[in-house]
Amino acid sequence: MKHNYVQKITFGGVIAALYVVLTLVANAFGLASGAIQVRISEALTILPVFTTAAIPGLTVGCVLANIITGCLPWDIVFGSLATLIGAIGTRMLRKNPYIAWIPPVVSNAVIVPIVLMRVYGVEDVAVFGQTFAGNSLWPILVLTIVIGEVISCGILGLLLYHSAKRIPQLK
Repeated sequence: MKHNYVQKITFGGVIAALYVVLTLVANAFGLASGAIQVRISEALTILPVFTTAAIPGLTVGCVLANIITGCLPWDIVFGSLATLIGAIGTRMLRKNPYIAWIPPVVSNAVIVPIVLMRVYGVEDVAVFGQTFAGNSLWPILVLTIVIGEVISCGILGLLLYHSAKRIPQLK
């Protein structure tokens, strides 16, 4: 993409705004937080394939969305860090968009379960009628985060990629 500085800042701002709005939509349906999360906004994490402006846009959008939805301060910091790490990883894999969606999945799978357990004190989680606690809690939280992220980043993100790659300004 050939953008000047002002265009990149504007594009990053638009991405941040979209991230916030899509998170609020998901939050309205109870999908944006908790052990099982499907943040529609995470589909935007594929955008660093097209532009570096998406990296700060996604990070700022995540910070704002986490503040607006009432996340605790450590969640705002570490949840946004997970988004930043994932966005940088996506940018690094931009030559192969079919795997570029994986870094946000991994960064969230590593960081979010720790946030849920340490920041929010999650001691058990019920998944499909089964309650998990103790030693089985960590792998279940990782699994539920991965499932939500694969839906958001993998499925929705790749759909967004295929739509966005047709836009001449993004090539």
